[in-house]
Amino acid sequence: MAERWSPDSWRKKPIQQVPDYPDRQALADVEKQLATFPPLVFAGEARNLKKHLARVANGQAFLLQGGDCAESFAEHGANNIRDFFRMFLQMAVVLTYAAASPVVKVGRVAGQFAKPRSSPIEKRDGIELPSYRGDIINDNAFTAESRTPDPRRQLDAYRQSAATLNLLRAFATGGYANLASVRQWMLGFVKDSPQSRRYVELSDRISEALGFMQACGLDLESHPELRTTDFYTSHEALLLGFEEAFTRVDSTTGDWYATSGHMIWIGDRTRQHDHAHVEYARGIKNPIGLKCGPSLKADDLLRLIDILNPENEAGRITLIGRFGAEKVGDHLPALIRAVKREGRVVLWSSDPMHGNTISSASGYKTRPFDLILKEVRSFFEIHQAEGTYAGGVHLEMTGQNVTECTGGARAISDADLNDRYHTVCDPRLNAEQAIEVAFTLAELLKSERSGAVRALPAAAGL
Repeated sequence: MAERWSPDSWRKKPIQQVPDYPDRQALADVEKQLATFPPLVFAGEARNLKKHLARVANGQAFLLQGGDCAESFAEHGANNIRDFFRMFLQMAVVLTYAAASPVVKVGRVAGQFAKPRSSPIEKRDGIELPSYRGDIINDNAFTAESRTPDPRRQLDAYRQSAATLNLLRAFATGGYANLASVRQWMLGFVKDSPQSRRYVELSDRISEALGFMQACGLDLESHPELRTTDFYTSHEALLLGFEEAFTRVDSTTGDWYATSGHMIWIGDRTRQHDHAHVEYARGIKNPIGLKCGPSLKADDLLRLIDILNPENEAGRITLIGRFGAEKVGDHLPALIRAVKREGRVVLWSSDPMHGNTISSASGYKTRPFDLILKEVRSFFEIHQAEGTYAGGVHLEMTGQNVTECTGGARAISDADLNDRYHTVCDPRLNAEQAIEVAFTLAELLKSERSGAVRALPAAAGL
């Protein structure tokens, strides 16, 4: 029999990837204050997302999840949020129209502030300081004061998340997502890109289809699905004191929900079945993501699924594979076979970013675009071979015109990284590269639905 769960039962378990706050009383005071704040999202919204994810798990839709590696206080602004949303809409419409597949849109946004680190210490020129763990914990500047974990930053993270959600909801329901504006979603710096022609052709076909529907007498204004969209938020539930403060009882069902985001995930470094992060996640009713890396064994995965989803509920669990292009074929098939053999209902998604991170010759951490696409293709090919559904993708990306991942249609080189390398943590796809991924995914989904994943040419010339 499972131990009794409560929002704070995780505190009795071992825990990893937590900051060492020097002032424990200040931390307790902040968490107590946060517990009085209004929720960021609502239980009904999380339930709706779970229903949509259940459709994906059943092969009837596709999950597009993506956003910043770690949100920044300094870069928070209306224009950046708008450009991120525009990029997301472009990717979704490419997938929906070209692949004839409904798309569930989940952003890594409005809460993605904390990051796990491979080492708790960073060393520069003989000086050792605590590692940067995201703006909700400390600052990226390499000084003792900046790197000291400060619980008051959680208050700033809440306020930024609330402001971001407010604007995203306005964009999603206030007319910005109207399909009649599909041509206007293109970001300025993408207009002279090799991807612009393909997107313009697709948007023109959509506009022609809408014109035809109007000519046939259909009143487009009476169909809200053409003017609005559902957009959900997600983040890694790493800072459990913050998550506990926003764990609330739903008055309509009596169930506990994390109201910090619609979907939360457990990282590859914190998925130990008897540790705090799994303990926290098992008791909330939100959709849960689970990052799966090369060290995860099939038996351990099945144990985690049983802990997190004992009722085998569709839409509850999303397994996010982050293996690397050269390792996915060695590890993913065994996990798929075990889950399929035991009849577990899950959504399989590919994170082609984290397993393909390298250090460039110029010293920047980067991700080669060709390896990202290679892992995505392998993900589809493996699922095709195993008779299962490749249901989603999980990307680190931004609407800004950054040069952080090498390759893509513009062939960003190692020498180009210095131009606009803005991330404070992991390298992100820029909008042009993200849309290129979307066109590749559309072709793969078409092939998947036709029953065979075929070899694809290079991404720029699909």
